[in-house]
Amino acid sequence: MSLFVQKYGGTSVGSIERIEAVADKVAAFRAQGHGMVVVLSAMSGETNRLIDLAYQIQEKPDPRELDVLVSTGEQVTIALLSMALKKRGYDACSYTGGQVKILTDNAHTKARIQSIDVERMRVDLDDGKVIVVAGFQGVDDDGNITTLGRGGSDTTGVALAAALDATECQIYTDVDGVYTTDPRVVDSARRLDRITFEEMLEMASLGSKVLQIRAVEFAGKYKVPLRVLSTFEEGNGTLISLDEEDNDMEQPVVSGIAFNRDEAKLTIRGVPDTPGVACRILAPVGGDNIEVDVIVQNISAVDGTTDFTFTVHRNDLSKAREVLERASAELGAREVITDDKIAKVSIVGVGMRSHANVASRMFNALGEDNINIQMITTSEIKISVIIDERYLELAVRALHSEFELSEKER
Repeated sequence: MSLFVQKYGGTSVGSIERIEAVADKVAAFRAQGHGMVVVLSAMSGETNRLIDLAYQIQEKPDPRELDVLVSTGEQVTIALLSMALKKRGYDACSYTGGQVKILTDNAHTKARIQSIDVERMRVDLDDGKVIVVAGFQGVDDDGNITTLGRGGSDTTGVALAAALDATECQIYTDVDGVYTTDPRVVDSARRLDRITFEEMLEMASLGSKVLQIRAVEFAGKYKVPLRVLSTFEEGNGTLISLDEEDNDMEQPVVSGIAFNRDEAKLTIRGVPDTPGVACRILAPVGGDNIEVDVIVQNISAVDGTTDFTFTVHRNDLSKAREVLERASAELGAREVITDDKIAKVSIVGVGMRSHANVASRMFNALGEDNINIQMITTSEIKISVIIDERYLELAVRALHSEFELSEKER
């Protein structure tokens, strides 16, 4: 008997009819004799509705209470799916993250999983039950409800698959796999049959919304076979493979184009160009749990000062600016400048390791469309650029065409 962990997103359980359809899918797997653990998100739009209620009460909602509030969305769907499975003659039992027990740290709204107690689940599985778990949530050492951040149900699913040594973790969503880029931007984008963990990790970190980056990290670390499928269409989806050797020997140069609209840029001008200044700028930012992405430090000016620029998620811009203003005063900098009208575009592919001139092709394609590059960052399998947000879709289409992603077979 195989053990499958299936995660269904908000659109997959967005109505009673869709929950009934999910129950049919789960029942079909169970009828084949497979062990089943199902992880659910809240109904589509429900988490946003709850967050909006919180902001109607407090301008800056208390993080602990916000976690208590938003965690209720998943309790609705897990109970309803369990009822639907019981109606079909299958024994099912719903559990919150705290009941499982998924132990996290105490970083409310952005908690990280530390351990999972699987004893209770193993007993239920041995008894033939379908286990239905609330995604996105856990508890800390003090028993406080915590949530894992947006997309956290993916992480819950992969973490449970790792803890239970599942045959496969299947992420069901409203798309039928991982594409070379967003089909809403490039209508000729192509679904990939498979992609490496390394590539998927880059795609997720660079703005691809198919999977949460922490879910991919978990899957890669614990070698959990991961598959992205559509709830609404039949098909094999995209397999995220354990290693590069699972794919063809000759990798395509670029596998996909990722982009992120949720970027903001901060520049602190006129800071002393002395050892340790970068730490004095970024340490307080990290101390406020703000993730920094692209970083650029200019060469020193004749007066011994420099400009320091970095990007953050757009939602963190206000908080990051407050931190940077304090650092500016301490360092005697001239000013702090922010820009929330930028975007990040990236090319990703393990084949870039063995091909020269990839960067020049990328820059040339953007230059031919008069798209100015503000910042650049690279790794072994990706190149990212920061550009004006107005040119984002034009840039994605230009790069998709340049690397012939609509035509090449994976």
